[in-house]
Amino acid sequence: MTILTFTVILLLGAYCAGLLGSLTGLGGGVVVIPLLTLAFGVDFHYAVGAALVASIATSSGSGSAYVKEGITNIRLGMFLEIATTIGAVAGAAVAIWLDNSAIAIIYGLVLILTAAMQQRRKSDHDGVKGSEAARRLKLYGTWPQKDGSLKAYELKHVGGGFGVMLVAGVLSGILGIGSGVLKVIAMDGIMKVPFKVSTTTSNFMMGVTACASAVVYIQRGIIEPGIAFPVMTGVLFGALTGAKLLKRLDVSLLRKIFCVAILLVAVNMIYNGVTGKF
Repeated sequence: MTILTFTVILLLGAYCAGLLGSLTGLGGGVVVIPLLTLAFGVDFHYAVGAALVASIATSSGSGSAYVKEGITNIRLGMFLEIATTIGAVAGAAVAIWLDNSAIAIIYGLVLILTAAMQQRRKSDHDGVKGSEAARRLKLYGTWPQKDGSLKAYELKHVGGGFGVMLVAGVLSGILGIGSGVLKVIAMDGIMKVPFKVSTTTSNFMMGVTACASAVVYIQRGIIEPGIAFPVMTGVLFGALTGAKLLKRLDVSLLRKIFCVAILLVAVNMIYNGVTGKF
């Protein structure tokens, strides 16, 4: 296979990854790493580096749109980025010394958790009584409704959410994905932030977290431009296409099918990791 052929195929594959990730809400990185490692045989560390670059691009593109719409809680995101950035740097430093099999097993387990969380009930947490810590940090906010009005919300358990975000940052540094599932657990499950606010704020934070991890990978020379650039370009355009299609399509069935596919990939990852095939 020539370099040009490899680049074109990788670009198309990354585009599909970004499209599916956008339509299912799981992010392109969840698809990119299996694509690179299982389909193209790319070393896990280089696949993680490429996924980090793609996360920066997609978060910058879609995150700005959500901020403009007024859904993202910027103050909450910047506060929790302290935890994710510290965790991301630590995770990236650890990942350098982990072998491919260990990363594959961790990745498979995170995919299983991601698929399980996709089936849970989404909640707006109406009537939540916020904590004093959240009030002092001014983390309360509002988000727009379909009729144009603004709905106020409060949140609590700031310490618990901050701790889970630290773990999310570590996993992001190791696996190269946004660890959005843990961020949603922290904000939606623990801090009781409305689901739309938690997902958009998670997306807003993803780029900063990925940047922190990417610095370590760049210093170690593990980000390969020939792989990272087509992946970044394909995922970004795929995510933008998916954002436009999402407004017109009912993707509930697609999300269920995709969750099954993720589970199969997770089992494959764990099996290959345990048997040492990576």
